[in-house]
Amino acid sequence: MSGNAYQDDRGNKDRSITKAGGPGSAEGAMRKGKAVPAPGGPFLIGENMTGGYGKGPNILEACTIAVDKGEIAVIVGPNGAGKSTAMKAVFGMLDLREGSVRLDGEDITALSPQARVVKGMGFVPQTSNIFTSLTVEENLEMGAFIRRDDFSETMEQILDLFPILREKRRQAAGELSGGQRQQVAVGRALMTKPKVLMLDEPTAGVSPIVMDELFDRIIEVARTGIPILMVEQNARQALEIADKGYVLVQGMNAYSGTGKDLLADPEVRKSFLGG
Repeated sequence: MSGNAYQDDRGNKDRSITKAGGPGSAEGAMRKGKAVPAPGGPFLIGENMTGGYGKGPNILEACTIAVDKGEIAVIVGPNGAGKSTAMKAVFGMLDLREGSVRLDGEDITALSPQARVVKGMGFVPQTSNIFTSLTVEENLEMGAFIRRDDFSETMEQILDLFPILREKRRQAAGELSGGQRQQVAVGRALMTKPKVLMLDEPTAGVSPIVMDELFDRIIEVARTGIPILMVEQNARQALEIADKGYVLVQGMNAYSGTGKDLLADPEVRKSFLGG
């Protein structure tokens, strides 16, 4: 494969990638209440997820989150709404009392997070997501721990996607800025050649300029066909690039639809986007 797989010509060139009827269009008209998955079954779905941590109370109540190939699905909502918990439930870090998780048609509900990585799930947590004492290059190499093939081509693609990492590849990751660390974390997840990429608040604590740059790179990855499921605190900006959007409140689906529809809905704007 020639060139950079993360910088091809596929996908909508518009930054919003929410063009109605275009590739990766979402669920159609926005739905209030319980989310309904698309007909035929999405590539990744956590369906009717109810559960909490250990023996504690339920944090999620019949929550459904889904994303298909080439799509960006964004989970937004107020603090304490269960956004990151929903992401962790899909990744197997939460005990589900009801519901299921399916990846490419396979029920993976009973699998551990480690087994889900082998199945093709790449997960980038919000914090503690790099090895600070290792170099940038060593961090990326750590991402290829499950591979037995030559990963040098993937390494080059990631360094092309994040040019600053090529410049700083010999530098300790702990010396990087917050935005650069996030690029390392995303790059390490991409080193596994994941079937789906999950990002928990990738722009937390970074400047608006860096946030825009990260979102641009996320769009490029989605254009290659990799589904991206993302929790984001910058709701308005995230919905601008989203094919699907899920607004959670108290662990339940409050609104769902295309990013464009959610941005246009007056109730969503008033309650969650500052008017």
